[in-house]
Amino acid sequence: MDYHLLSPNTQAILLLCASFGQNRQTEPKPLTLSEYNTVATWLLEEHLNPADLLNSTLKNRLSQITINKLDSQRLIALLERGVMLSLAVEKWTNQGLWILGRGDADYPQCLKQRLKHNAPAILYGIGKRELLSQAGLAIVGSREVDQEGLNYTERVVQICAEQGINVISGGARGVDQASMLGILAAGGNAVGVLADSLTKAAVASKYRAGIKEGRLTLVSAYDPDASFSAGNAMGRNKYIYALADYALVISSAVGKGGTWAGATEVLRKVQDVPVFVRMQGTVPEGNQKLLEKGGIVFPEIPWNKPLRTLLDAAIAEVEESKVDGEVIESEKSSAGDDLGGDKTIYINLPAKDIYEAVLPFILNQLEQPQDAKSLAESLQVRKGQMEDWLKRAVQEGKVIKQKNPVMYVVNKEFNLLALLEKDDSG
Repeated sequence: MDYHLLSPNTQAILLLCASFGQNRQTEPKPLTLSEYNTVATWLLEEHLNPADLLNSTLKNRLSQITINKLDSQRLIALLERGVMLSLAVEKWTNQGLWILGRGDADYPQCLKQRLKHNAPAILYGIGKRELLSQAGLAIVGSREVDQEGLNYTERVVQICAEQGINVISGGARGVDQASMLGILAAGGNAVGVLADSLTKAAVASKYRAGIKEGRLTLVSAYDPDASFSAGNAMGRNKYIYALADYALVISSAVGKGGTWAGATEVLRKVQDVPVFVRMQGTVPEGNQKLLEKGGIVFPEIPWNKPLRTLLDAAIAEVEESKVDGEVIESEKSSAGDDLGGDKTIYINLPAKDIYEAVLPFILNQLEQPQDAKSLAESLQVRKGQMEDWLKRAVQEGKVIKQKNPVMYVVNKEFNLLALLEKDDSG
């Protein structure tokens, strides 16, 4: 069977993980994402692909293999659900849905890069797949948002539509639906990341025109026929953020609810998706608390510059303030050893001098080649900020940019020349 032209890898992942519309408690019980990752790790170690599990020889070998305490008979039983897979995929494709496995070329790379092993093994969707890779602004907020919050949301998405910025949200009642329907009404594009009932949403009248016109894509990491589950609703929050360049929290309670849980999780774990918070007008207490946890004040409306320009400027200001006045730990020195501890350097400079202050630490890290992401993580700054500094250092000849893969390393010839010139002048 061709299973409607799904890749062999995706077929195998579906057999292992999909419930095919059944209760997930039925036997054999499909693998959770964590369990699938265990299998994926084993396949990698064995230099195999998921598709190899469809081979009868390997399937027979599974009965003699233990994969981190997973029941081999359960794996075999899951892989033998070919008829169920064929029927389910035929049903979904007849409804206009498509399926992407984590190894497919169309699978959004940002999910894998940002979430790594937490990226969903399977994505079900309807609409234009390309929208998943165009990023944009994630807009989230409470289901019980007040009218002021809804009005604010509509103003933001109107401008996003005018400036060609896609909106990513969750489709739930309140802020999510207001943002998605608002930008569609304004002629813009939206991505809805659903926690349940994808098949119902796919034929809903409110979404039909947007899907048909290629301006709306709906996706879910859960069975297209799944009913609402609080766990799934919480789990999909990180997917909303990971598909975006920036996020905006319209309204949040304190310490409870999906908006709070999703925003605080991203602030802790997904450093390259800045979380902005509405502070204009009357806002709930949760918004202020999110600022205290690392959120950034969203630019006040009306704007005198393009939104992306304002957001990037706000991010840069925050990154600079992290360095300005921060304590930066250096390598141990003889003076530090004498005092029984590490030597610490206090930097308190104007923003324009921050690059010069940070450069020695960058060069010290680049004695061996590193990529921008690793370097940003080691110095605890945003990747975009680090790329700006590296670009300047490359232009000045202090750092060499290597290709395939892109890595950066200190230009030892430049630094040696600088030392010789210093000696000559003395």
